Amino acid sequence: MKRYSELILLPTFKERFEYLKITSAVGDPTFGGSRWLNQVLYRNSEEWKSIRRRAIIRDEANDLATEGYSIEGKIIVHHLNPITKEQILNRDPCIFSMENLICCSFRTHNAIHFGDEKQCPQEPIIRTPNDTCPWR
Repeated sequence: MKRYSELILLPTFKERFEYLKITSAVGDPTFGGSRWLNQVLYRNSEEWKSIRRRAIIRDEANDLATEGYSIEGKIIVHHLNPITKEQILNRDPCIFSMENLICCSFRTHNAIHFGDEKQCPQEPIIRTPNDTCPWR
């Protein structure tokens, strides 16, 4: 089981991404025809809306809670351990556990699920004087 308290001990965005990366392939079964269940949870549950707000505040709207990686646009609150249809139906506490939630951007969320690191934000390039000068 992945845990937020372990994740935040990793110092870099890349290490956090590697920790969270899921190795499933496109088309692997998830919710199938029951996809509506998680949409009901995310759109209609006041409990979810409340815990989502708490996660965003805790992570300061930073991608994978990494300082310097502010999320521009929509913030996804991602479950570190994927949830199942049965967990939603049974209102499993892991759905609402802060230890199982992390903020990420839409692109990072897709990269976690589909393993495409190229979608992740890149570390900023540290510029130095004359580093773009072609004759040096």
